Amino acid sequence: MSWGRAWTIARRDLSSGFRGLRLLLICLFLGVGALAAIGSLTSAIQTELDSQGQAILGGDLEIELWQRMLSEEEAQFLEQYGELSAGYRMQAMATTEDVAVPIELKAVAPNYPMYGELLIEDAGASAAPEGNEAFLAPGAAERLGVAQGESFTVGSKQLVVAGIIEEEPDRLSEGFALGQTIIVAQDFPAAAGLTLPGALYETKTRLAFDGNYDAEEVEEALFEAFPGVPFDTRTADRASPGAERFVSRMGEFLTLVGLAALVIAGIGIGGGVNSYLEARRNSIATLKILGATSRDISRIYALEVGAAALVGSLAGLVAGVLVTPLLANALGALLPVNTSLTLDWWALVRAMLFGLLVAMVFAAPPLARAKTFPAMALMRARVSPLARQWKAAALPVGIGLAGIAILAIAFSAQPLLSAGFLVGAALILGLLALLGIAIRKAAAKAPRASNPIVRAAIANLHRPGAATGSLVTALGFGLSAFVLLAGVQSSLDGNIQRSVPDRAPDYFVLDIPKDGLEEFGAIIGGVSEDAVIEAVPTLRGFIVSYGPADNPTVVAELEELPEGAWGLSGERGLTYSSTLPEGNAVVEGEWWNADHSGDNLVSIDADLAQAAGIEVGHIITVSVLGVERTARVASIRRIDWESLGFNNVYIFSPNTLEDTPHNLAATVDLPEGTEAGGLLRQLVQAFPAASVIEVGPILTEARAILDQVSIAILAAASVAVLAGIAVLLGAIAAARAARIYDTVILRVLGASRKQLLALQFAEFGLLAAVLAGVALALGTGIAWLIVVQLFEFDWLPDWTEILAVLGGGLLLVFAFALGASLPLLRARPAQTLRSL
Repeated sequence: MSWGRAWTIARRDLSSGFRGLRLLLICLFLGVGALAAIGSLTSAIQTELDSQGQAILGGDLEIELWQRMLSEEEAQFLEQYGELSAGYRMQAMATTEDVAVPIELKAVAPNYPMYGELLIEDAGASAAPEGNEAFLAPGAAERLGVAQGESFTVGSKQLVVAGIIEEEPDRLSEGFALGQTIIVAQDFPAAAGLTLPGALYETKTRLAFDGNYDAEEVEEALFEAFPGVPFDTRTADRASPGAERFVSRMGEFLTLVGLAALVIAGIGIGGGVNSYLEARRNSIATLKILGATSRDISRIYALEVGAAALVGSLAGLVAGVLVTPLLANALGALLPVNTSLTLDWWALVRAMLFGLLVAMVFAAPPLARAKTFPAMALMRARVSPLARQWKAAALPVGIGLAGIAILAIAFSAQPLLSAGFLVGAALILGLLALLGIAIRKAAAKAPRASNPIVRAAIANLHRPGAATGSLVTALGFGLSAFVLLAGVQSSLDGNIQRSVPDRAPDYFVLDIPKDGLEEFGAIIGGVSEDAVIEAVPTLRGFIVSYGPADNPTVVAELEELPEGAWGLSGERGLTYSSTLPEGNAVVEGEWWNADHSGDNLVSIDADLAQAAGIEVGHIITVSVLGVERTARVASIRRIDWESLGFNNVYIFSPNTLEDTPHNLAATVDLPEGTEAGGLLRQLVQAFPAASVIEVGPILTEARAILDQVSIAILAAASVAVLAGIAVLLGAIAAARAARIYDTVILRVLGASRKQLLALQFAEFGLLAAVLAGVALALGTGIAWLIVVQLFEFDWLPDWTEILAVLGGGLLLVFAFALGASLPLLRARPAQTLRSL
């Protein structure tokens, strides 16, 4: 039989509109639609990041330094490549007569922005502010309670609101800030006393090329011309590495969610195709009696399944493309993304291929069984079910699995993660398949129950043609997914709700003058005598060299840093202390005496010491404000980074750094219930250059962000859950024909509807009881891996919530079982028996 003739028969068979293959359509629609939307959204964001790199960065190359601008020589070197635009970034406090608000102060040059447009509400594009003008982010204006033309104070100077920012072109590249943005003129911070020696601030100088220069070559030339200077540089093609990393990881995570949905859907596809062919067994037998060969049967039904898979996949592609603008609109405030309809052909092709390959893998075995059996075996299939024919299906299954592996691994930004997911999915599928076999064998060998309902329910689990295997897989995946989601979400919530509030101070205060600590303590003591204040010196410096005193390693000469030795790169926070800070434990060497006045000493983090090969007795040379200090490593410490206190990789003995210009940072813990009143205003009035950060609102904002992330995870995972529900319904529906036959026989033998309903509940109850324990172990195990190994959080699940979710899943199973049982009870014995 030719392919054309086979298609003619297949088309006539499909004239009822894919009746019987609707489970396959639904599963592919969900899985392919999810992958198409994920791929299109990720591509749209990445395209915008690439195309707007100059505007996001504010130049072709950015150079960051701490506590100083570029020197005259450094600026002259860069000016040969184009135009420079320099400015400051710092934490500060903005005040009015009524409120004090922490802000991110952004001082910009007159030529800002060199790329993109700074948009001001009701005014459009604007140049940089001048004199005492300030542009405020909407949140800053709202918290200060000021409008255009009104005044407020930052540091020791007054500013006038010249406009409200509608769009800040380089906002995405600025990173996280502890306050809303206020843009001022370049010379304002110095005039307001915010850049005095010891103050913590950052300078950013943007370079716009005036010719066809390669940014990476200019970057390399800068480091060669000024070796040892801790420039932190970025180019336009990596304008916002944090955003790019987030988009990449989000894309990988969501792609794995889509693949999980497709794996679950694949089970439904296999069950749906098997059910469809079971319903067509008389047609297949008739075709064989009329002379059709196994190859003819294979062609006819492969075309039917292929047509259904193609329609389901195409429908999923259309849905994925249409939903992308809605997702983009929701992310528009966080990431630069085009909210119009966008098409990424590779993402769509990849989603389509995933769908078709999954359909091939799971549809091949039932197709192979149907084509290789003789007509009489097909006629007897109800009482003598078809045996497995894995050899005939090995080739298409192997091709499908290889294609899925290539698409998932070779085109992934994190191939190991994708490979691990595929291996894990295969192991879980294998585990559930073995569990299904074990349940059937255990049911066959179980003692004969005295209760006829229980006896019949156990028999249904192992009788010929029983759907135990598909039900175990569907129920196992579905219930495990419910437990997994509950475990991850409740554990993340536990980390936020239980850990952070117990450790977080009420206030962080930056840039307190060294000679102002006593006054600072008096102000806090006026609010509460029981307040706890922890103050530490804060400096910035970079590591020049480290290692044995007779042969130190010069950091600038390293082609790349040792893996994990991030504490050697760029400028780092430094401090000194006479006592070992809380949350630190010395694991090697000894801490110095409180009155130590001998050699310069330093204590470093144990992880950094291990990564860099630093030992007790080695030396470390650090540059602070251009002055180099060398200290001997006296001890190595283990640091509790979760303590939310002041944790420093490097702590020096006081005699090493105390003569260096610097300020202090402090945390303030107030007794519970303390009325802080106007504490913020008092601190700002006493220390106008200091930044006071109230932790409570930040934690509230952090919780809101994490809540949004949790909602996003749940929304994405809902696709997999929906696929699992579809598979469960399909597994129940697939066994309906056999169940109708059994139900009719039992009714003829005198069984009541109540007994038949009890039989259905008993069968599903036995399965659910076994699988509840499996799902609890499997779901919580994977949730632990995600929370502890991937997110690196504590394992703090809410077992009440997990068990409640599992119980809800079990109720859902029983609801489906009831829904599937009602049509069985309405079957008419005479009509059913005549149709057999």
